[in-house]
Amino acid sequence: MTRRPRLSNEGRGRSLLRQPPVVWACLAAGAAAALCASWSAPTVAQPAWPADAAWYQVFPERFANGDAANDPTRESIDDTRAPATWEPSRWNADWYARAAWERDVGPDFYADGVFMRRYGGDLQGLIDRLGYLHSLGITALYLNPVFHAPSLHKYDAASMHHIDPYFGPAPARDLALMAGETDDPATWSWTSADSLFLELISAAHERRMRVVIDGVFNHTGTRFFAFEDFRRRRRDSPYSDWYITTREDDPATPADEFDWQGWWDHRGLPVFADAPSGDDLAPGPKAYVLAITRRWMDPDGDGDPADGIDGWRLDVAEEVPAGFWRDWHTLVRSFNPEALTVAEIWSDPRAFMDSAGFHSSINYHGFAIPLHDFLVDGTMRATAFLDSVAVRAARHAPARAAAMLNLADSHDTDRLPSMLMNPDGANYDRDNSARHSGTYRVGAPDERARDLQRIAFLLQATLPGAPMVYYGDEAGMWGGDDPDDRKPMLWSNIRYDDEATDPRGHERAPDAVSFDRGLHDYYRDVLSLRRRHAALRRGTLRTIAADDAARTLAFARDLGDETLVVLVNAGEADASLALSPAGATVPLVPILATRGDAGAIPSLVATFHDDGTATYHNTVPARTAVVFRRARAEDVRPGGLEE
Repeated sequence: MTRRPRLSNEGRGRSLLRQPPVVWACLAAGAAAALCASWSAPTVAQPAWPADAAWYQVFPERFANGDAANDPTRESIDDTRAPATWEPSRWNADWYARAAWERDVGPDFYADGVFMRRYGGDLQGLIDRLGYLHSLGITALYLNPVFHAPSLHKYDAASMHHIDPYFGPAPARDLALMAGETDDPATWSWTSADSLFLELISAAHERRMRVVIDGVFNHTGTRFFAFEDFRRRRRDSPYSDWYITTREDDPATPADEFDWQGWWDHRGLPVFADAPSGDDLAPGPKAYVLAITRRWMDPDGDGDPADGIDGWRLDVAEEVPAGFWRDWHTLVRSFNPEALTVAEIWSDPRAFMDSAGFHSSINYHGFAIPLHDFLVDGTMRATAFLDSVAVRAARHAPARAAAMLNLADSHDTDRLPSMLMNPDGANYDRDNSARHSGTYRVGAPDERARDLQRIAFLLQATLPGAPMVYYGDEAGMWGGDDPDDRKPMLWSNIRYDDEATDPRGHERAPDAVSFDRGLHDYYRDVLSLRRRHAALRRGTLRTIAADDAARTLAFARDLGDETLVVLVNAGEADASLALSPAGATVPLVPILATRGDAGAIPSLVATFHDDGTATYHNTVPARTAVVFRRARAEDVRPGGLEE
């Protein structure tokens, strides 16, 4: 959720390609001394499972509508401008086409209606689609906020001890049941939405899938029960020390000057107060957060965490005091030592992770930002990209580097295919969409963008860290930054209207919208490859070669006797890479290509010179990446490997 200024790409000055092979654990003989000196030792034991995880980020309101009877109502929309004609939006409609009620609000697509849209995504829809995710190869779910909140994104909590009623089967009944509850857990009931969430956890666990949820412990929404009482009763409220008053009302004036601190000055997101020491949350909100942590990690209170969530992704983690996180982590690990905690940190996360006790971070600094600068905008060369990823991974202990969540896009950015259609040299996390630009291309990605998307996902899955798919990327979705990155999910059994409208009123050619089976199967195959080869999950990273002019690079992942080599050609022409100064002389067997037939790619190309010497190289087609394994004895036939 955090918006950050542009982040520098450190580590460009010294090329690891000119050093001895680099291993991100700092274990290889001859690794750069400065690199090893910067290695950050973990302060807590790492659970083993995240290194093997294949993640899928679910934005619940837009993933699947499994129960039309619980669709949001006009009364659930926290915007006084929503007209009486408001109704849930049609799942398969042209995203930019405006319903009659939206036109009643006003003329502007972005200012007048799109953020009031609700499509009815719910927990039943996610339960119904677990089979789809399992067959894709997903083993861990990261859910954007599911707690009760009026917005579509749910980062403005009205309660953290209840799942949003409109994600469950009986919203009206749940809301009535919740009325009058306080911060005292003795007053909390279990609603039908809460119970369905526990069913989701159970169903996911049956498929050996972990469930990690978003925790937003820096701020709430203005409809949060404690804030509503504070706003009404002010200094007389038992919650007056939960929030930060910035201005008291002046009784001598007719106006109400009472005000509070909002997250980055957003008054709709009032910030929890810190303790006087500054290294903890205030006692009230701290006790509440610890109580809801207990509720969701051990719902039945029997000491067995099997019925609870498997971890937390913590929003704007750096904006909550590290002292709070240390106490919170103690509680989390007392319930489940295998629970994963993931911090949302956009800059170098090491110091805060060590101080606060986090296992992992969303890997913006170590992967997403360098990937964007290399593959999307071209502001980072191939050598610098490979160096950057290697250096930043090497600064973590091996288990933590393997647990970092490698993403290319998310709910906070434009989708990767649309990034690739709109390179601009700007910050990775930017307001890059038709909402902010008159020239942003809103149409479907072209062949080049899809080719590079495939390369990006292969890098997510083969470089250190665990790959995370933003919902629908595998299905072919595209879109600019918020809100256009939050369209309804594409499903193969739904027929969608063409996208033929431009939000700025520009003319555009219609684009067909449908589930992309070929792209889906490619994502499935990449995840299957990673699952079959432990070297891709836990192996050391060895940088091999890069050519800045050709936009090519090569690296290996080594684990025991297994080595996999990845060759990437992000350029527009076929290219050759020598894997050593003299060229590799051992054939490599291509086992996966981002496009085309891997079997058609030569295992080794030899060039014989007039002086009787030979050099060896590997060739990779334009806009293609290839994964090779070492040739084995059974690969070699009497006529040679290519017979």
